Amino acid sequence: MTTPSGSTRIGPAADESYTDTVRRLAAAQKSGKGAPAYSRFVNRKLGRLFAAAGFHLGLTPNGITAVSAAFSFAGIILLATVEPSWWLGVLITVLLVLGYALDAADGQLARLRGGGSVTGEWLDHMVDCLKISTLHMCVLISFYRFWDIDERWLLVPIGYAIVAAVSFFAQILNEQLVRNAGLKRGTAPSATSTPDERPSVVVSLLKIPTDYGLLCLIFVLLGAADLFLAAYTLMFIGSAAYLLAATVKWFGQMRDLDRGGS
Repeated sequence: MTTPSGSTRIGPAADESYTDTVRRLAAAQKSGKGAPAYSRFVNRKLGRLFAAAGFHLGLTPNGITAVSAAFSFAGIILLATVEPSWWLGVLITVLLVLGYALDAADGQLARLRGGGSVTGEWLDHMVDCLKISTLHMCVLISFYRFWDIDERWLLVPIGYAIVAAVSFFAQILNEQLVRNAGLKRGTAPSATSTPDERPSVVVSLLKIPTDYGLLCLIFVLLGAADLFLAAYTLMFIGSAAYLLAATVKWFGQMRDLDRGGS
């Protein structure tokens, strides 16, 4: 059986239940090394449930990416166009959380179907980059249009957008440079854990300020201007501080690669 695009449709075995698929995904879960707490302990599990459902429905990873984008950008557009209130904050939070969970599902669905594709990885990163940038720009628009605050607070979402974009770019660039260095040496260095290396819970907790999932959750405070502004600003400060510290570490890692180290 083929999909309309002509690609072979890949689905579960006849005797595999939804629960069996979820268990199979859990056993093949990627390492949690480097992932902040919400993304690691909550979002990946939610993504697993959506990936298994997509597998049984015959969806493709790119299809899941498109659905994820629809939820995320629906919330982002509401943020810029509707006056803040409690109901809006809850709605935006739900849309962003669902979008993020589906974002974790596309890669897991690809593994269920036998592996991902360059096209899928490219699409996933492009959507993520657009989502991260537009979210903070729409916070800026909301502040400007609807909030009675000092204009200096507008610098917070501007700074947050810069930090988020640089952090995302650094993550992708670091992975690519490490991979290229490994290919040149005939090895394959990786940012993921080895089977014997258990990801640190402490590291995941320390990365909470950088957690996109936590950022999604604070929009539930949108109806309380002071609380949201405080939480959003603290997230920005934490993310900026982490980026500054991580940049020093990353620069040292790149110097090690230049010297031929691992």
